[in-house]
Amino acid sequence: MEEKTLKIYFTSDLHGYIFPTDYRDSEERDIGLFKCANQFCKDGNTLVIDGGDILQGSPLGAFCHDSIGEASQFAQIMNCCGYDYVTLGNHDFNFGMDYLDSYLNTLKARCVCQNAVYEDGAVRFPQRIHVLENGLRIGIVGIVTDYVNVWEKPEHLSGLKILNPFDSAREALQDLKGRVDLTVCVYHGGFERDLNTGRILSKTAENIAYRLCQELEFDILLTGHQHMSIAGRMVSGTYTVQSPDCGRSFVSINVSISDGQVKYDSQILDAGGNCSSDLLNRFDSMERGAQGWLDVVVGHLNQPLLPSPPLIMAAEGSEIADFFNEVQLASSGAELSATSLANETWGLPQMVKRRDVLIAYPYTNTLTVLRVTGKVLREAMERSAEYFDLDDEGHICVSESFLKPKVEHYNYDYFSGVTYVIDISKPHGNRITALLYKGAAVLDDDEFTICLNSYRASGTGGYPSYAGCPVVEEINMEMSDLILDFFAKNPSLNITARKNFQVVF
Repeated sequence: MEEKTLKIYFTSDLHGYIFPTDYRDSEERDIGLFKCANQFCKDGNTLVIDGGDILQGSPLGAFCHDSIGEASQFAQIMNCCGYDYVTLGNHDFNFGMDYLDSYLNTLKARCVCQNAVYEDGAVRFPQRIHVLENGLRIGIVGIVTDYVNVWEKPEHLSGLKILNPFDSAREALQDLKGRVDLTVCVYHGGFERDLNTGRILSKTAENIAYRLCQELEFDILLTGHQHMSIAGRMVSGTYTVQSPDCGRSFVSINVSISDGQVKYDSQILDAGGNCSSDLLNRFDSMERGAQGWLDVVVGHLNQPLLPSPPLIMAAEGSEIADFFNEVQLASSGAELSATSLANETWGLPQMVKRRDVLIAYPYTNTLTVLRVTGKVLREAMERSAEYFDLDDEGHICVSESFLKPKVEHYNYDYFSGVTYVIDISKPHGNRITALLYKGAAVLDDDEFTICLNSYRASGTGGYPSYAGCPVVEEINMEMSDLILDFFAKNPSLNITARKNFQVVF
């Protein structure tokens, strides 16, 4: 049998990073889709595929939503870069279906997302069979983590239901059997087990890629969501990869089929080289508009809020986290507040521009005020206390559970309105050795209002004690907008150092 080949270029979690900039300044960097797409060499036996989360996550994404109001330009960019198939990521729903449809309606690539169905159960983005120039028939299925249902506002899923991704993928695979030469599943989700040992790393159903490999028989599984680099490996007979985020790099996969034998080879290729001048020129007005919008000065601080390494901030406190909590308390009127910081934390300079706010707080989270008991509060704080561990020499370090299968510094919370002590020499569940509100010890049946971002208030990130707590108020403005409003009301802020907790061991 004549050898037939397939090449796949795979990106995922671009999060609005298209141009060669991280928006901290005007310097060109090796980042973004244009620095990846310049390396795509496409022919009739090549597929360019994206794993979702393109519309949100960068200052450019915020500009397109807040200033332009629709996402068709992202689709035009994907069209110019030669994409054939995309699936949807959880963040693609952040701005609602009208905004998402403004992207999909202009997109030439086929969207495949088997577990996104209409209210009557019909699949909106069904699997496809793609016939290559050499005659190979490729069955392509897309699925998205159903934790979209946990994180997203119901109105943002208007007209759609997100079903169990495993069941949807299994049904699509059964339909493709006997009709194709190769099956590809594009999964916006990641791995719940260590790929080297098989050890369970997460007991939730947010990520089920390992189970997909174990129990289904897809030939190729393209994964995302966790922002890890997996160049390519066989897991239970399925060849799987994962692409990093923000267009830092992409995956190139070569498949050859001969005499019924399938061979795979893949690598992670870093973004780099010269961007296409045609692409830069075509979308120049979009980029210039974003840069001007981002350069607007919104406020002044008496001193810059500077970040430190995540472990140092978690153990010693963070003025950035204190500021976020101050905004949350002012916006909500709650008694307590809890916030977290992104994995990559950027501070705020003394002269604050809009770009600084969006880089410092990159999420689309809104705020929720819950009524919690002292018992619930302590359980949540004990979860954050699990962030710490002691290494073999007795030095403080970050717990492996916050580093694998993906880095989750953002699941450590800073609490405001209480004073507390974390003793990491104690076992999990007994580390909060002191917890005071207005100088009095917090008792289990005490009640408080606490302001949290919507992600955390749902119980996500290992905080199930919040789920089911009475909702006092939902503040339907994104946190970044609340920060901008806070500066509008307080254009010159005096920041004073505060330390309301201790970490001992």
